[in-house]
Amino acid sequence: MSTLLADGNPDLDLLYTVNGWARAAPPWLDSAVSWIGEYGILLGLLTLCALGWLRARKQPAAPVAVAGVLWVPLSVALAELANLPIAAIVDRPRPFVGHAGLDVLVAGKAGTHSFVSDHATMAMAFAVALFLVDRRLGALAGSLALLQGFCRVFMGVHYPTDVLGGYALAAAVVLLLAPIAMVVLVPLCHALTRSPLAPLVTASPGPRPGGRRRRTGVDPAPQPRHPLDDSDLAA
Repeated sequence: MSTLLADGNPDLDLLYTVNGWARAAPPWLDSAVSWIGEYGILLGLLTLCALGWLRARKQPAAPVAVAGVLWVPLSVALAELANLPIAAIVDRPRPFVGHAGLDVLVAGKAGTHSFVSDHATMAMAFAVALFLVDRRLGALAGSLALLQGFCRVFMGVHYPTDVLGGYALAAAVVLLLAPIAMVVLVPLCHALTRSPLAPLVTASPGPRPGGRRRRTGVDPAPQPRHPLDDSDLAA
């Protein structure tokens, strides 16, 4: 299956419309969008994942929350693995290979597959998996995932349906495999709380066995005065 598109369909029309904005934009904006779409958004998603881990460590059920954060990078890796056979079977070339007039902002993509978009898949996997742990951070990651899809079309390296396919693949992998993953990751994180790696899982470790009692700041109650203390004898 060498191509899934024919001239005049909405997928191609939308590609030319969005990529046309790149042709009309100043060079500095094209360079900025290229860097953001290639590297910047992924760095932002990694930062959100790190923030999710820091917040999860402070939760009352920290081991469960941290297990959910661990699922984020694992789900991204599994979604990318799932994309390998799909890309080989569909075998769709990049849009600029068969369609002239596109402004391609990133070089070196000609020999790679277009469907589904790796960047869109990674971004949406981050967003969906992080949303399961922290809705606020997941919503921010979802916004970055949508921006990622726009950037890939703007750059002229993907059709819009490549992006939508990546979103669907990522959501399917994250949601379908999450219950299985948590069966393994939750006991693992509980076990880590009883090991020297406990600070990676929880920010509030339990009391140390055999340790000294911490000073509470409350003075001990005054002891009753004996009727025959030294002052009485001196009198």
